[in-house]
Amino acid sequence: MSSMTLAEEGLGTLFGTHDKHLKMIERAFRVSISARGGELSIDGPPERVVVVEHMLRELSTLSAGGHALRIEDIRTAIRVLQEAPETSLVSFFQPSDKALTTIRRLVSPRSLNQHRYLEAMRKHDIVVSIGPAGTGKTFLAVAMAAVCLLEKEVRRIVLARPAVEAGEKLGFLPGDLAEKVNPYLRPLHDALHDLVGYEKVSRMMERGIIEVAPIAFMRGRTLNESFVILDEAQNTTPEQMKMFLTRMGYNSKMVINGDATQVDLGPGALSGLDHASRVLADVKGISFISFADHDVVRHPLVQRIVTAYERNDRRHAQSSSARAPYRPPAGAQERGGSRSAAGGRRDDSPSEGARSSRESTASAPTPSPGPDPAIE
Repeated sequence: MSSMTLAEEGLGTLFGTHDKHLKMIERAFRVSISARGGELSIDGPPERVVVVEHMLRELSTLSAGGHALRIEDIRTAIRVLQEAPETSLVSFFQPSDKALTTIRRLVSPRSLNQHRYLEAMRKHDIVVSIGPAGTGKTFLAVAMAAVCLLEKEVRRIVLARPAVEAGEKLGFLPGDLAEKVNPYLRPLHDALHDLVGYEKVSRMMERGIIEVAPIAFMRGRTLNESFVILDEAQNTTPEQMKMFLTRMGYNSKMVINGDATQVDLGPGALSGLDHASRVLADVKGISFISFADHDVVRHPLVQRIVTAYERNDRRHAQSSSARAPYRPPAGAQERGGSRSAAGGRRDDSPSEGARSSRESTASAPTPSPGPDPAIE
């Protein structure tokens, strides 16, 4: 058992109503916590006790500094420390970067990879994020774009997405160019409406501050002072991906998002996202962020669904390799032919007499046809 003392200030928000936050921490780390004022006793395996002590001290510092801890903050702190126990929660929840502080008024990262994703977008001009659905790739990219626009670091936001349906053909869509591609860009619009507001987004689109740019019409353009977001990048071809990346102009940022497990291209088609992740892996100035199923921040069932599908894919890959057809070693046929169903050797080679008969037939000259009576 370990004992620790916390500052009295902010204990109410740290412990939660009826110690709800402490009970959540107990269940997550499988320890026992008893509190009397600022005096806490923690009982459990030593390695878990150390992590819980670190967590409570960091959260106490945040709470004493005026940070109102919510239930989601406790869940996030648990998720972060389970992945990286030595992480500073103070730096995680209160970054020093001005833009990251501004973005937290709009949205808060809920995992360590989301935090790394935001930092990568601040430090690099091109960021490629790959991961399953529900990990916040699109939402955080739109939030960062909104902050950069608010801070006047860019002059416009450009939204792009390949026009590929998820398994069904919609046919020709009515309307002008923006109306035709709007169904494909709906997730980006939803994120903008949530963060900025519907009316403000509509005014920005009318003035060209927020622009919809279909991949098919981007060739030949140079996007200066723009925050460009390419969503569902797994449905681009390598040629489209190269063309998109080379549109980047001065003082611009690009964020490419995709899920390598949800490719809707035709059978055998190579995904531009997968191709770019291999070709550009060592290019300086490009950051790659990989999300996993534990980064899913939607409904808890979404994380279980993603995990179940990944488990099924691995099982299917293993069973496919186990059912691979047997290939006899080179020269096996020459050493003795095949075997019969009963297990004995069956010699499929032709008999000597049949072979010589075929050879004589093949070598005999073909008799020339006689004269045609009609001609005579």
